[in-house]
Amino acid sequence: MNLLFVADPLEHFKPYKDSTYAMMREAQRRGHLIAACEPGDLLWQRGGRVCAQVREIALTGLNDQDDNPGGDQDGPSDGAHSSRPWFHVQRRSLRPLAEWDAVLMRKDPPFDAEYTYATHLLERAESEGARVFNRPRALRDHPEKLAILEFPEFIAPTLVTRRAEAVRAFHAEHRDIILKPLDGMGGMGIFRVREDGLNLGAIIETLNRDGAATLMVQRFLPEIARGDKRVLVIAGQPVPYALARIPQGGEVRGNLAAGGKGVAQALSARDREIAQALGPTLFARGLLLVGLDVIGECLTEINVTSPTCFQEIHDQTGCDVPALFIDALEKAVAR
Repeated sequence: MNLLFVADPLEHFKPYKDSTYAMMREAQRRGHLIAACEPGDLLWQRGGRVCAQVREIALTGLNDQDDNPGGDQDGPSDGAHSSRPWFHVQRRSLRPLAEWDAVLMRKDPPFDAEYTYATHLLERAESEGARVFNRPRALRDHPEKLAILEFPEFIAPTLVTRRAEAVRAFHAEHRDIILKPLDGMGGMGIFRVREDGLNLGAIIETLNRDGAATLMVQRFLPEIARGDKRVLVIAGQPVPYALARIPQGGEVRGNLAAGGKGVAQALSARDREIAQALGPTLFARGLLLVGLDVIGECLTEINVTSPTCFQEIHDQTGCDVPALFIDALEKAVAR
């Protein structure tokens, strides 16, 4: 297959932990051609098709000599500052997206206006014959924090509002709450307010920008101490292991970007119940890869833009998540 990844700049990748890199590595191992572009490289002009300025690449094997993340023998473990890059460019070209066997949208959040515009261009490319994963319309229809509202039976008490008085009433009822912006990622902008309500007013003003922005409020789940679990679902089926991201050093956030420690573990019965309930529905809508966030017994987010944790799960358990994903991609393209 010829695969085009629409992603963040390759120069910013951290190959020892990046899931998109893991997908590329497995695809190259199977003999597939790999190319990459950024959303800003997409273009459309009247009379033509949606195209992209792409770089066809080959992975150098910089981080493939062993499976030990953080090994230093090949330079800095993040790969981003190494004098030996992890890829080299074989060819640059301007090509219609419909000419690729699969286009993989792997741009990280924020899910802002530019991200939305990119999905519209990708959807136009679909109408021209491109196969895009995850499907652009499904990306737009499943904002990662709000998508849980469709599945209230699996979530904690939750409020979505701009109104400060509604937040105060929710706090009065539940006493210990989490507040977060709808467009954050990696734990950005998440606050906990305990029973004393300390700084609640200031936090509301910060997050809702004096009523101009919508925020989400949830009852605090003490099970976060055991980890915020990322449950991967590929082609509607759960991967057997989750990555529990455990807060460190008094931090309330388990996100790896916020310093959380990732510990792979077998799915619990509740993890599997949630994944099996949501997986087929989301897959039928065009979401080949989904990352469910679960704290204790509760679903907290549905990640669809660029779900991660492939390498951490593989490194700790031997479960070859990249291979599972490329298997599913090959089957989807063959349909």
